[in-house]
Amino acid sequence: MTDIVEGYIIVNVVLIGYRGTGKSTVGRKIADTLKMPFYDTDALIQKRTGRVIKEIVEEGGWEAFRKEEKKVIRGLSSIRGSVIATGGGAVMDEGNLTILKRRGFFIWLTADVGTIIERMEKDKISDEQRPSLSKDDLYRETADILAMRMPVYSDLADFTVDTSGKNIDRVAREICRVLGFEF
Repeated sequence: MTDIVEGYIIVNVVLIGYRGTGKSTVGRKIADTLKMPFYDTDALIQKRTGRVIKEIVEEGGWEAFRKEEKKVIRGLSSIRGSVIATGGGAVMDEGNLTILKRRGFFIWLTADVGTIIERMEKDKISDEQRPSLSKDDLYRETADILAMRMPVYSDLADFTVDTSGKNIDRVAREICRVLGFEF
């Protein structure tokens, strides 16, 4: 990676991908390993508003959530040398992309639909805090939204890691290696 000066990363490592691909978990691991600050945009939205994502969407719709997401991402615009885990749909907004791309090395975390659903079903906290994205059953919703977002994720990705069947350490190691660090 070209944006490393004397062992320091001067850009942000921006994790993108669908819900359940490991952005928050892997992001924390990378940040801890590389001694970098970690920001999870969904967690920052919840902290900023005092409400979980499900409440924001129930009260104001997805538009209200996206508005809060935009504010949080704008607030991250001046940082560098951090790991940022974005919400799955954050990259669908041009304004967010402009801000994140300015100082970001994008890593797309992928997983097959079955793995994503299995992870979402195991994550009871996420289920309580995150609303459905459509009226379809979970499999159909996941497959449809993935199909819609994949071209965007693919175009943005500087590096891609399939997290299916891999533990956190293995995924973090792959990412750190591409960043020029070993652990």
